[in-house]
Amino acid sequence: MNFLLDPNVAYVILVIGLLIAILAMFSPGTGVLELAAVFALVFDGYSISNMPINWWALGLLALGLIFFLLAFRDKSRRMVYLVISWLALLIGSVFLFRGKSDFQPAVNPILATIVSILTTGFLYIVVQDSLKAMRLRPVNRTLPERGTVGEARTVIHDEGSVYLNGEMWSARSNQNIPAKARVRVVHREGFILEVEEVKEQAQPTALSTTPSGEHSAQ
Repeated sequence: MNFLLDPNVAYVILVIGLLIAILAMFSPGTGVLELAAVFALVFDGYSISNMPINWWALGLLALGLIFFLLAFRDKSRRMVYLVISWLALLIGSVFLFRGKSDFQPAVNPILATIVSILTTGFLYIVVQDSLKAMRLRPVNRTLPERGTVGEARTVIHDEGSVYLNGEMWSARSNQNIPAKARVRVVHREGFILEVEEVKEQAQPTALSTTPSGEHSAQ
């Protein structure tokens, strides 16, 4: 565990843990990302608890995040805020762990520069995509009306699926309906359709006249 007491290793693990935690917030439910973030932060907690920290550098990191968020609120000064944010993150990263003195960097400046650029770029992409998703208008499905005809894609009884109006819908029926059969909507409860099978109509039988004048079916 001695390698965790290396300021460079502790710094990288801290950044990785925070990035994984951010990814977990944008894709919840899997549990894998959350678990990975917990492990990374636990390891880093061990490092931080055994190494002195410059609290002013930690405050500078927080200030960098504030300017990063401001960049998305003011488009006219976005690049200025992003540059200030990156500089704050870089300086805060270099001096996060205390060296022999308060102003002696413990983290390698080259490593901190690379990690700060990658972190800022990653967060920019994530936030930008999230804002675009929030601005998208919700797509409203066109609800099928009674009498709409479609096709059964599965066997339908208590449940099944039908295809109509270019979309797949959940369906049910009082009778067994085979797959590929034509169906008609008779009722709708929310997004579940009650359907019936459309029976093919029998073709009329053609009649012809025999030489004796009698009619016979062909």
